Amino acid sequence: MRLLWGRDPGRLNTMKIGVVFPQTEIGNDPAAIRDYIQTAEGLGFSHLLVYDHVLGANPQRPGGWTGPYTHLTPFHEVFVLLAYAAGITQRLGLVTGVVILPQRQTALVAKQAASLDVLSAGRLRLGVGLGWNEVEYEALNEDFHNRGKRIEEQIELMRRLWSDPLVTYKGKWHSVPDAGINPLPVQRPIPVWFGGSAEVALRRAARLGDGWITLERSAALVRPALDMLVRFIEEAGRERSQVGLEARISYKPGDPNTWEETLRAWQAVGATHLSINTMSCGFKTPAEHIDAIRKFAQVADQMRNE
Repeated sequence: MRLLWGRDPGRLNTMKIGVVFPQTEIGNDPAAIRDYIQTAEGLGFSHLLVYDHVLGANPQRPGGWTGPYTHLTPFHEVFVLLAYAAGITQRLGLVTGVVILPQRQTALVAKQAASLDVLSAGRLRLGVGLGWNEVEYEALNEDFHNRGKRIEEQIELMRRLWSDPLVTYKGKWHSVPDAGINPLPVQRPIPVWFGGSAEVALRRAARLGDGWITLERSAALVRPALDMLVRFIEEAGRERSQVGLEARISYKPGDPNTWEETLRAWQAVGATHLSINTMSCGFKTPAEHIDAIRKFAQVADQMRNE
């Protein structure tokens, strides 16, 4: 198997392993959320990856609704949650996976991200994507249909705002009349990782991204997209090492042998980061999610120590 980023498939010490925050199942008890996040850091996980949704649609609305999330699905606001996580941890990386950037005000996201980066001492990795929820876009007063074109201008402007004390900018969708954010982030600029698997999304990640976040559940299924991404990186005149790869692994079926095989497969295709997802496993309490990441950490530690 060709190593896309030249990594060693036999050892996990080169791949950073984090957790997917169980957004829809963790509940609203601050103590339970604190315990989960601090346990993840204590177990040695490298980062906390958080999903983003601002509003959920009513399935009974005119025209119906068939999306995977509704108004009954709980989502803690991503920047507020990560700011809370920053305050109760010391080392844990903070990742949006992904924030739906075109449905948010660009300068405000730049400000929120910079503040979070400062308060966490430079631990933010900003994953961004286009999203799929047209109802959410409408409710936030943003255009769903030009989101792909706008996101590139958003990234350009945010990186300017993160780097320069004052910015004068005039784009197609944004205008900044000699203004800036303060404080500037610790990381200048903050790393931006892209989601999405369509060809245009992969081209965007190859040209503009510090990394790509895939939703594919197996290394075998992601190979066509990875091969395409590598080609686009080379066409953009960049080195493969400049673009990281974040994968995701499901806790199901809770089998250490399956986890080990999956971890090795992702390592073999060049994953630089990976997150374990414990949602949709039938867990009813935060304690069950904590117990699950503890069991997974034991397997990962054993593999690192081989």
